[in-house]
Order: sequence, then structure tokens, then C-alpha cells
Amino acid sequence: MNLPNFDSRNKRIVICASASCYRQALDAADVLTSRGYAATVPKVAARMREIGDYRVETYKTWFQNPDDYSMKNDYVLSHFREIAEGDAVLVVNEPKNEVAGYIGGAVLMEMAIALYLGKPIFLLHPPAEQSPYLEEILAMQPMVLDGDLTKLSL
Repeated sequence: MNLPNFDSRNKRIVICASASCYRQALDAADVLTSRGYAATVPKVAARMREIGDYRVETYKTWFQNPDDYSMKNDYVLSHFREIAEGDAVLVVNEPKNEVAGYIGGAVLMEMAIALYLGKPIFLLHPPAEQSPYLEEILAMQPMVLDGDLTKLSL
């Protein structure tokens, strides 16, 4: 069986981020696309751009309506599938709640999926030293880009 030759034009980077950082995740996707990569963002991030509403509370309806947690489940599983189909993961870990390099529980789960599947993991910024997950994040041996997407190379 002949396998295609891969270069940046057909390498797919799956972007993971907290919902509060989706605008920055979309900006990162634009940069990666301009560098020849295919970039996949979470479905809610794409929807935010589509309708021009970046307020997280618009989309996280499950806090007011617990029946909507099934929608959150669908988002999580959908992004896991994207990670499985991608070539690498980029975590856009912008500051959140005055914590630089923030990585929350959902992104940690996405990183764990990538680790399990043998996908390279890139962090846009160093992880927060005060993160309760720092040990697990460092054990995944992510490549830290120090805010410079030109350092990402597959």
C-alpha cells in the first residue's frame, strides 16, 4: 500500500482551548492555515466566529438547563474524534482568571486523548506553575512554543 507523502499542507492540527480563549484559538487557526496546515477548532469556536458572539454564557446553556449537558457531551466526544483524526494537538492556553498558561479539566482530557493516541502535543504558553494538573501536564511532555506559533513544526 502506498502512503501519501505528508508535509505541512496536509498535516492537521487540532486546537484545544478553554471556551473563554476561543477567539485566540481562532486566531491561532488562521496563523496555522497561513503556514499551510489544516487547523481544526472546537465546534463552539467555529460557531462563535460564524455568528460573531464570543460570550461563553451564550453557549454554555447547561448551567441553566441541566438537560443540555447532553450537548456538552456531544461537543466533548466530537472533539475527541477530531483529535483522533488529526496529526497533532495545539493547546491555546491563554490566561484565565488571572492564571497565566491556564489549562482546565476539559483541555486536560483532550491532551490525555492525544497522549494515548501518540499525537504530538504543543502548548502555546508554558503551563501554570500553580495548576493542580501540572504533574500530569508535564508528564505528557508537551512542546512549549513560548507564544510563537512559528516554532510549531511537524
